[in-house]
Amino acid sequence: MRVAALVLAAGRGVRAGGEVSKQYQLLAGEPLLRHALRRLSSHPAVGPVRAVIGAGDEAAHALAAEGLGLGPPILGGATRQASARAGLEALAADPPEIVLIHDAARPLVSPAVIERLLAGLLDADGAVPALAVADTLKRAEGGRAQATLARENLFRIQTPQAFHFSRILAAHRDARTEATDDAALIEREGGTIALVEGDPMLEKVTAPGDLERLGRLYVATETRVGTGFDVHRFAPARKLLLCGVEIPHQQGLAGHSDADVGIHALCDAIYGALAEGDIGAHFPPTEAAWQDADSAAFLRHAAGRIAARGGRLVNADVTLICEAPRIRPHVAAMRARLASLLGIDVARVGVKATTTERLGFAGRGEGIAAQAVASIALPAG
Repeated sequence: MRVAALVLAAGRGVRAGGEVSKQYQLLAGEPLLRHALRRLSSHPAVGPVRAVIGAGDEAAHALAAEGLGLGPPILGGATRQASARAGLEALAADPPEIVLIHDAARPLVSPAVIERLLAGLLDADGAVPALAVADTLKRAEGGRAQATLARENLFRIQTPQAFHFSRILAAHRDARTEATDDAALIEREGGTIALVEGDPMLEKVTAPGDLERLGRLYVATETRVGTGFDVHRFAPARKLLLCGVEIPHQQGLAGHSDADVGIHALCDAIYGALAEGDIGAHFPPTEAAWQDADSAAFLRHAAGRIAARGGRLVNADVTLICEAPRIRPHVAAMRARLASLLGIDVARVGVKATTTERLGFAGRGEGIAAQAVASIALPAG
């Protein structure tokens, strides 16, 4: 089942204040749009993820999406509904079964919300995250209260909203008037919308001060650090893969998989920071399924475990230990490959090399070792 995601970022966002549109304002050093794109794209069930941007926002989008491996942005329309329609039409050439439609102004979407939405679609035409109204509601005119409204059975609706793709595309094509959200188009046609539990972290950035408030919520995290170490001996008649990049050399490395010692060490660092064992616990070397397997799949899995815990990878650093081959000419390609697999900016990935001054197995040219460190921010508590 293919689950695509559209992140709507074509609005100007002027009510939030600031010198740039709110979707490009910074939360913890990253644009709101990037947070939304990264969290959706790192979920193992979601892909492709596409941003729907405004005219003239190409440069800002490129910076916000750098290193995430996304498809090209889609040009939105004059209204939110027009932008959603444009995004759906762009996906129609290769339609997914399910689509998530999300607002960039709600950057902190969690894996748990995505899972609840997909479950909600099992017996409904659409699913939306909702929070019950807890405050007293009043209708007012001219700054004076006119009546108190019953709040029972009232909910605040958030995004992302999930739909069967063919149903929501048809609803947008049939729409004759504007709706405040995509689910309203399904409701107008008599369709069913499941309400699933929302998340206070999904509050929308709308007015001045909202970004500061969201920032205070976002920093309520704890930082975990994990380390990894791996070693493989040289073996003839094998390609040499290091940190996801093929390196010209007369020998490769021996191992059950492709023996990418750099990725293996980094996976162990991530699993260690999460306290979820090591690479062998997730991909046992006794299983034939992993014979000669591309280690990129292991690293994607490790990144997915971070997303599943509601965390983010702060940075990763890998040190390769060998006398040969020379690593420095390939460092840039290695960093770019690791960043792409992890779904983070390349500035958060370090790769370097050292020797053992010809001491030990590495010094004798018998193999290559690697050590890695990963820092992960997880929700506190």
